[in-house]
Amino acid sequence: MTKQFIKIGLVSISDRASQGLYDDKGIPSLRDWLNTALVTQWQEVSRIIPDERMEIESTLKDLVDYEGCNLILTTGGTGPAVRDVTPEATLAIADREMPGFGEQMRQISLNFVATAILSRQVAVIRKQCLIINLPGQPKSIAQTLEGLKDADGTQKVHGIFAAVPYCLDLIGAPYIETHEAIVKAFRPKTAQKPANA
Repeated sequence: MTKQFIKIGLVSISDRASQGLYDDKGIPSLRDWLNTALVTQWQEVSRIIPDERMEIESTLKDLVDYEGCNLILTTGGTGPAVRDVTPEATLAIADREMPGFGEQMRQISLNFVATAILSRQVAVIRKQCLIINLPGQPKSIAQTLEGLKDADGTQKVHGIFAAVPYCLDLIGAPYIETHEAIVKAFRPKTAQKPANA
């Protein structure tokens, strides 16, 4: 039997990083987190691009329509600055919006910084792919994906990735599993597969 895997697009949106003016920290942070959190094997397809709406749109389309990604995580370009156009580009190529992800990301970030209300992250579905705009700071990326835990590890606020595996199930993407110590995936009992399946 073929072992299940998922293809994940990692997109860093930054004028300076795309020009080589500084080392991109977004994609390494996303890669490290996914390697820690996922039990399921995954294949990375990464891009570093400037804050240009048409280029963001074409990159997201390419990752879904031609590369076959079922999950895309973007970082950068979600603030109120003139050059921050990631949400507009993401919404432009979407079949459907998933507003709960953006709401929860801001809720998590507000526990750390008051300016989280300036964030405009969105999540959408295109075909059988979930696309999520994440914050630009590496520490914020992990906090948003994992949520908040007490000193003893008890979950206080759920991170957004807890809902990602079941969302992928519902849109016909591959079944993925997580390490529960990092992030516990929430699925109805009827949607859970046996461990040896």
